[in-house]
Amino acid sequence: MTAFDVIPDLHADPGRLERSLAAVDAGARIAFLGDFIDALSGQAAVSDRAVLERVRDLVYSGRAVAVMGNHELNAILFHRLGVDGAALRRHTPRNMAGHRSFVADFGIMTPEALGWTEWFLTLPLWRELEGLRLVHACWSAPAIETVAARRPDGRLRVEDLPEIAARSTRFGRAVHMLVTGPELTVPEGRGFSDSHGDHRRRVRLAWWRHAATTWREAALSVPNPGELPDAPLPERPNLAFYPAGAPPVLCGHYKMQGPPRLEEDNVACLDHPDTPCLYRWRGEAVLREAHLVCA
Repeated sequence: MTAFDVIPDLHADPGRLERSLAAVDAGARIAFLGDFIDALSGQAAVSDRAVLERVRDLVYSGRAVAVMGNHELNAILFHRLGVDGAALRRHTPRNMAGHRSFVADFGIMTPEALGWTEWFLTLPLWRELEGLRLVHACWSAPAIETVAARRPDGRLRVEDLPEIAARSTRFGRAVHMLVTGPELTVPEGRGFSDSHGDHRRRVRLAWWRHAATTWREAALSVPNPGELPDAPLPERPNLAFYPAGAPPVLCGHYKMQGPPRLEEDNVACLDHPDTPCLYRWRGEAVLREAHLVCA
């Protein structure tokens, strides 16, 4: 059994990366959960280049493994053209703003930017280690089965990108499920205010809450869950929750609030922007709060 110390989203923050690495046990391998790039709003320390070079060196040396995050996938699409001559991820003001720190370091569609996105394509969408599962946003067995039927190692290829960008096929939608997680549109006439005060009708679902039956119980990133219907979720096959007793999963992506904690006995979301943390996995089939370490 190999010990792994698992580090979540870094978002171009070299200080966060170095603090996390300083907390890693000497005998453990490192596992990264993606989203290495694209600084968050208001972030003090920013260097996509420093973070990427450090992480890539650790992966190339065999000290670390990594999975792809949605920001890496977005960058791959942003810096490539479709058959219509437009970028696969449109260069809208919103997309430009979210990708600004990467562009500041590497430019748009430059050889260097494309070189980094080629490296992103070497990162699998998921990893199943010796009793531990790693994914950026959502461990979905149906989505993994769909992707693995074409790409057994979970690594995407350039020819896959147009359908991923369009989400026009089951394969393309499965890829997005793994890096962004499940969302549902609330019933007509309902909605909620997000953390920025914007009105939304699409709500993220905590796919690990296998006991959840209502919108309020299953919702993520909703400041006031009381705005959601106190009603059962619709029954749809792609909303299968991660079962109790399945192998443990560690994910990032969701920008959780409050102190780091386990979500279930077999799932932990490690992405806590206000409290950098990692998880020290030592072969346990049931995750332990004591193995969550603040960096």
